[in-house]
Amino acid sequence: LAGKTAGVIGTGRIGALVARLLWHFRCDVIVHDMVENPKMTELGIPMVSLEQIWERSDIISLNCPLTPETHHLVDEAVVDRLKPGVMLVNTGRGALIDTVAVIEGLKSGRIGSLALDVYEEEAPLFFEDRSDQVLTDDVFARLLTFPNVVITAHQAFLTREALDAIAATTVSNLSDLAAGRPC
Repeated sequence: LAGKTAGVIGTGRIGALVARLLWHFRCDVIVHDMVENPKMTELGIPMVSLEQIWERSDIISLNCPLTPETHHLVDEAVVDRLKPGVMLVNTGRGALIDTVAVIEGLKSGRIGSLALDVYEEEAPLFFEDRSDQVLTDDVFARLLTFPNVVITAHQAFLTREALDAIAATTVSNLSDLAAGRPC
């Protein structure tokens, strides 16, 4: 990874950790977020535009929330602007990418590899053993045919530590809400 340009979109807790790890791997890390994260500035990691992320990055990691502005953030127009052979990683939300456009990018070689822990239509596919059922999602089935695609079925959150943190954050948010404090 040394010497590769890694673009990290979203520098909250997870995105900042991803950026820091890539920085330790001696990547040239660039980040984009709506709000500047001082931890990135301390490491000398520059905040750049999305356009710079798309055009410069050898690796792109999506770690941002799903909002109306980020829905299909990676669409056909973006795929056409990506650096050829880019590695795209989505651990944020499935709908951050337009999967059909990404499949076209994989077929053309514009996207060199894809790693997904999330998928836009994951609810009927993930979270239960469906190994004895016919896969009816043709888009997902097409993704599975690529040797350069890894899908982990939204497993990143499924650790005791992560579930404990989710529970603690939820309780804290409820307490803040009840007390009239911002969450």
